Amino acid sequence: MSIFFILLFLLPLSTSQQDDCKPTRCYKHGPTIRFPFRQKNHHPQHCGYPGFDLSCSPNSATLLNLPNSVEFQVTNIDYTSQYISIKDPDRCFIRQLQNLNLSTTPFQFANDYLVDFSFFSCPSTRQAFPLSRFPCISGDGHEVYAGFGSTSTGYTDLKSCRKMYTVRSVPRGVYYYGVFHVHYLKWPDQVCGKCEGEGKFCRFVNNSNSDELECYNPGDWKRPLAIAGVTGSYLLLVILIAMYLFHRQKKIKREDHLKIERFLKDYRALKPARYSYTDIKKITNQFKDKVGQGGYGTVYRGQLSNDVHVAVKILNNTKGNEEDFINEVRIIGKIHHINVIRFVGYCADELKRALIYEFLPNDSLKKFASSDHNKHLLGWKKLLEIVLGIAKGIEYLHLGCDQQILHFDINPHNILLDENLNPKITDFGQAKLYSKEQSVVSMTSARGTIGYIAPEVFSRNFGNVSYKSDIYSLGMLLLEMVGGKKNSDVMSNNTNQIYFPEWIYIRLDSGEELGNVIQDEEDAKIAKKLAIVGLWCIQWYPVDRPSMHVVIQMLEGDGDTLIKPPNPFVSTNPTMVPGQASGTAKGLINKKLEVIVEHDQ
Repeated sequence: MSIFFILLFLLPLSTSQQDDCKPTRCYKHGPTIRFPFRQKNHHPQHCGYPGFDLSCSPNSATLLNLPNSVEFQVTNIDYTSQYISIKDPDRCFIRQLQNLNLSTTPFQFANDYLVDFSFFSCPSTRQAFPLSRFPCISGDGHEVYAGFGSTSTGYTDLKSCRKMYTVRSVPRGVYYYGVFHVHYLKWPDQVCGKCEGEGKFCRFVNNSNSDELECYNPGDWKRPLAIAGVTGSYLLLVILIAMYLFHRQKKIKREDHLKIERFLKDYRALKPARYSYTDIKKITNQFKDKVGQGGYGTVYRGQLSNDVHVAVKILNNTKGNEEDFINEVRIIGKIHHINVIRFVGYCADELKRALIYEFLPNDSLKKFASSDHNKHLLGWKKLLEIVLGIAKGIEYLHLGCDQQILHFDINPHNILLDENLNPKITDFGQAKLYSKEQSVVSMTSARGTIGYIAPEVFSRNFGNVSYKSDIYSLGMLLLEMVGGKKNSDVMSNNTNQIYFPEWIYIRLDSGEELGNVIQDEEDAKIAKKLAIVGLWCIQWYPVDRPSMHVVIQMLEGDGDTLIKPPNPFVSTNPTMVPGQASGTAKGLINKKLEVIVEHDQ
């Protein structure tokens, strides 16, 4: 309280300069405009980097002006990941490409899959199939089409068409939905990006001629006091602030610890084993045998007193891990299934957090999924058994417990293999519990591993989040296992890039072999079955995907009776309707994850 009164006493010393860079918006729900951006005719020059000027249109839209009269509407700014979402205010993004030159700006497209497009003007009676048609830049008596590459002559006969121009290095998604789709630009790291972690903002020092940057809070007293020369008071404030932040951080950690203890007290009814941190050091032989490392923490091999080998995951002491710890202990402690990892115990000793599981000696499925050599050693029959085990484990999570458990992070890294190569689903830090009667679930934000996340988790435009989101992840895992490539890989031929699941669909459609390690007809039959099931699982809309029970039936049945699903990658109609299983999935791979509002359960 004493700090509060001191601050109240010193705040009147501030000048009008203190809020000159205060964040603004063009309208109530528009993106926040702050450093490195500034609002033209509102913020002084020192409030933003050159080239980061935004303006407000008469209808309150937020506009980004680029060279050559290119203008985009900004729908969202993510200052943490340094992405901005843009769209064309006239709903014709493709028109802007002719004059767009990002090399003269601080921005670049966030999508890694950049290609060249050639535009052709054809008579209205001429159908340039299968090139994409763009009505918004067509005119009387002619239609404008576009195709990949600098010539696109490989697509169709263009003798009666006139080449207009070629645009370089733009997202491939423009080709499919260039009329209305939101795209993403990113900008490089700034010098004082650390301000973000301190809950502060950044700006240039406006009383100097250098490019020096500083962190500040709107209404911050440090800058005015420095200008006024109140050096003694400034130093006192620095000390008081440091003391306040120290005690505040200590209070937060204490509250987190009490939250963990309350949860564990309620959880003791399930009789899990609780270990002290001293026990953990003894079990791991002073953390001698490290077997894994990730953003969540470090995994060590250990041994209990009864000679049972275990894996001990030591969680990082970072923000968010408290929730992950509670989430995983709450969920994994209720699960008992042959294809789900067995939970042995936990440690919650002061600020030390650890989770203990059965030890699985054969590592994760990741080393088999993306390696032709390891897949050959494994064999296609065993690969099919592993896939069936994963599917049965997911079905148990969805239907076998009192509440349905949605994993939200099914990928090869989270599938471990025991001594008999039986699969075990692990890592429930992203999972959520829902009532079985609840067909639609809510989330605070998209979650999972890029490349395995279902479209509806990115945006509700594709449907509601449900158990079908796990089925999409399983489908991407199957396609990766069939092709021996990570699902984010592409097969390149000059500038013509093919999204990897699309590559599998094309080979399946043409009757070509699906991999390099197929030895006989039986192997080819299994690979084809896995590919068809995987493609059904990754259909664009959740309604088009099978349930996990049907997935298991398809995997256990005769692959000759399986029907190939609709092609989810090619669409000549930019307006997609749920249930038609059309569209392109590739654009989702590198998008910024959109926030999905969660309602109280």
